Amino acid sequence: MATMSDHPGEQGAQDPVKLLAIRETALSVDEVFRAVGDDASGGTALFVGTVRNHDGGADVDALGYSCHPSAEAEMRRIAEKVVAEYPVRALAAVHRVGDLRVGDLAVVVAVSCPHRGEAFEACRKLIDDLKHEVPIWKHQKFSDGTEEWVGAC
Repeated sequence: MATMSDHPGEQGAQDPVKLLAIRETALSVDEVFRAVGDDASGGTALFVGTVRNHDGGADVDALGYSCHPSAEAEMRRIAEKVVAEYPVRALAAVHRVGDLRVGDLAVVVAVSCPHRGEAFEACRKLIDDLKHEVPIWKHQKFSDGTEEWVGAC
């Protein structure tokens, strides 16, 4: 039977957090997917959040995201927590700020793990915790002329 030392590719990645960013420019699914490429991973889970055309029964025309200066540090804290809880080989997360239109990418996260189930669970934990804990706020503009600020992500 092989031991871990017989397969160095199974050893943990040096720093599995490969990409964390908050950007004012368009996001790239390809960039995030490439960032989590890992030959020892059997599963990669990717989540893409887009601006939808409705919320709470109202038509959304556009929205803007803004963030607190600590947002990237909070992203790192959450990423490191996910890495500590799951066998993550590589992790990446980018979030957009500024004015976005319906269909634009707002957030892209990805996680690679040895197995698919772990990758799904870690990716879900990553996006859920980012949404609830990172100080990013959404300002929605509705078709009827009303506006609404929504808490973190």
